[in-house]
This record gives sequence, C-alpha cells and structure tokens, in this order.
Amino acid sequence: MARYTGADCKLCRREKMKLFLKGSKCEGPKCPIEIRPYPPGEHGRGRPKETEYLLQLREKQKAKRIYGVLEKQFSNYYVEANRQGGKTGENLLTLLERRLDNAVYRAGFAKSRDMARQLIRHGHIRVNGKKVDIPSYLVRVDDIVDVKAKSLEMTPFQVAKAESGERQVPAWLGVDSEKMRIFVHSMPVRQQIDAPVQEQLIVELYSK
Repeated sequence: MARYTGADCKLCRREKMKLFLKGSKCEGPKCPIEIRPYPPGEHGRGRPKETEYLLQLREKQKAKRIYGVLEKQFSNYYVEANRQGGKTGENLLTLLERRLDNAVYRAGFAKSRDMARQLIRHGHIRVNGKKVDIPSYLVRVDDIVDVKAKSLEMTPFQVAKAESGERQVPAWLGVDSEKMRIFVHSMPVRQQIDAPVQEQLIVELYSK
C-alpha cells in the first residue's frame, strides 16, 4: 500500500502551520516549525505570488496531509463526495473524518493519525467485534470500535487510558476509556470538524 515516508515536519513547514502529525512533539519547543517557521528548501524564505490557483492547491495539499492520504485516494474521496449531492466540500470532509484511523485518533487512543494507522494495520482494532486492519475503513452510525482484548495491556493503550479526557472528543463519537471502546453516535457534520481547511477552495480547484 502506497504511503508517504518522508519527514512529517517538512509538511507542516510547507503549509506554514502545525498540522499535528507527530503527536506530542508538535506541542513542545522542539517542533521544527517553531524553530524554522518557513517552507523547506532553497527558496523557502521567498515570497511566491499568491495566485488563486496557489491558494486552492495549498488547501488541497493541507487536507491531504492532515488526514494522511495520497493524491489518488483523495481524488476518489472527492468523486464520492460530489456524487452524494449537497455540499461537496462538506461531504468530502465528512468522508475523511469517517476513516477508521481518524476515529481512533479523535477518540484519543493514538497520539497521531500515523500512530492510529499503525495500530490498525497491526490488528489491534476491532469494529463490531471483528478485526479490521484497513485504516481507510469508513465507520458508520452505531458502529462500535474497540481494542482487541489481548492488546489492552500494551503501552500505547495504557498511556491512552491514563490520559483520557485530555483531548476533546467530537460530539459524533462516544468514548468509554475504561473499556477502550468508541461508539459512533452519528455522522460528523461540518460544525464538529475542527480541521483548519477551507473546503470550498478545494471544490473550486477540482471544478476547473
């Protein structure tokens, strides 16, 4: 399965904002964007012309990097969002939020979406009692996501249990931190999604 294997911190610097891709490192003084708050590369300190296309492209890239998806997969999400009717931009963000790796991250079971993907791929997460090792799996209303019983004693989950309540859980999810269980109460709506993305710019980009 194709995935990005480069330096996550360069992605944050390219977008000139913290995307919180590295968990606790992003909140500390060693975060590279605190030290070098400009894009990487030889011309990082330059001032590129802020064209309409550039603004739209940057929003798309930002959304891709926040949720950890590559171009083809992101494009497929857009096609599906457009097919659903209604506001395509909001549909797109809803699809991205419904990813299993995002649900595990939002519930506080992982420090980052990268970490959530690893836990899922290694078979530690179940959906409705069945092991699901596909991070892009889309959760549905009334789904129950939990940690496999044999994995509950692992350090990442013990840390997550100890730190439960420190991160705000979106209203569309319910969390039982003692049993390490997530309840999907409803589909996420735009008001519940705190991703710093202007989805309308993405729609304008794909509409050209």
